[in-house]
Amino acid sequence: MIDIQVKLHDRYSVEFKVGYVVDRDREENEFRMDTWFFVPHSLGISASTYSKDDFYKDVRSNVRLITPIYSLEEIAEGEWTPFVFLEDAFQHLVEECTRESIETYEYQIKMFTSIFKSALRGNVNKAIHHEVEGNERELMVGHYVACVRIIARRYRELKKIVHVPGLPKEALNYFSFGDEYLSNLIEFHTFRLLDGLKEVDVECYEQEKEKLLELVHEEIAYKKKHGYPVAEKDSRDQNRTVIYRRGILKKYAESDLFLKASKKRDGVLVEQIYYSLAAGLSMIFATVIAFSFQKKYGNFTMPLFVALVVSYMLKDRIKELMRFYFAHRLGKNYFDRKTKISMGDKVVGQIKDGVDFISENKVPEEIINRRARTDLLAADNRYAGEKIILYRKWIQLDAEILGEYSQYDISGVNEIIRFDLGNFARKMDEHAYELYVPEGDSGYTAIKGEKIYYVNFLIQLRHEGNVDYRRFRLMITRDGIREIQNL
Repeated sequence: MIDIQVKLHDRYSVEFKVGYVVDRDREENEFRMDTWFFVPHSLGISASTYSKDDFYKDVRSNVRLITPIYSLEEIAEGEWTPFVFLEDAFQHLVEECTRESIETYEYQIKMFTSIFKSALRGNVNKAIHHEVEGNERELMVGHYVACVRIIARRYRELKKIVHVPGLPKEALNYFSFGDEYLSNLIEFHTFRLLDGLKEVDVECYEQEKEKLLELVHEEIAYKKKHGYPVAEKDSRDQNRTVIYRRGILKKYAESDLFLKASKKRDGVLVEQIYYSLAAGLSMIFATVIAFSFQKKYGNFTMPLFVALVVSYMLKDRIKELMRFYFAHRLGKNYFDRKTKISMGDKVVGQIKDGVDFISENKVPEEIINRRARTDLLAADNRYAGEKIILYRKWIQLDAEILGEYSQYDISGVNEIIRFDLGNFARKMDEHAYELYVPEGDSGYTAIKGEKIYYVNFLIQLRHEGNVDYRRFRLMITRDGIREIQNL
């Protein structure tokens, strides 16, 4: 199965979060994701102005394991929860303080906080985005607060296990890092919940606001007591420290989920073989011409001299034409890059990707139909059509190696792809646009409008015979992306 989520990352960047969920019954799983970008011709984006290298400079991707899924209730009160693995690692560290036990202890703290973050996010999203009946939302908020308090208390009680003489300082540091990050998560997601309730259910917000703010105040007081930095309304320097430290803690806590990726060009050997064939064919042509004229006119004659010069000129042109032909053939069957993803010394799988500008007659009919152009745009495209970029991805994952990774059930990997559209905005007109409207019976006035551009992209997802499609539209101005529309 392939799952995809798209959101704005910043003013000029869009983020695709693509989840590749493996089928455990298959040793190797193959996934394909083809994306067609339909770019307005007025942006001046074409193969001559926007090369493959430009595209890959605008694309960044990270590959990480899918976080094991637990609900807040399962973490807080379930029998087989991350706390089981966490407490076992703490006890083992005290009994046998080795480098291996310290690494396991640190790993379990990181996994616990990552799982807790995922559970918090899921619970908050459910409370503010799902349709509910009656007082169900109030019950969800109460349940959220109760579970969060239990989880925070249970984690902090584990400190008693490792707060003993003889353990290295780094062990207590790892606990503190997890503790501070856990508190940051509670504070951030509780404020998210408050903001969401204010928008979707004002009555629930007014009723539950005090309870949620009490939870926030508890965490702020806890952080102050233990020397963790907290945000202050009128302290720019302090708030810089808070933001910087939160970013470092986030990367630290999630570091064990990220996979090592090593990139290289794809199809290099085949490419060189094709290019050698091109050189060989051009040489055969030149040699045949030389032998033919030599046989007819003999050695050291003017016709032979002219024939050799002409054949040499044509040989180079034939060589370049054959190189172009083989490069085109190569592009159909090979990709630009190959990325090997691994956990330590174990290769989990590989990702191949390639990008090309293509003409509309090479776009599958089902993609053109889903593009669903308006009549006006279809008429305009007869004179200056949209430029189409095809970005292809092929992913192969080893389900067996994923299953061996840890005690947790790892369902697959997430690839986070960020695409920067700054190059697309460079040739856009200023977004402020002046319009005129009547005012009264005998007057008029100028008003400000906004000039926008649309970039459509359609995604085809394929896995084990299943095909799915997604269509999104970016509304962009010179000043950045205004909106992502899921069509």
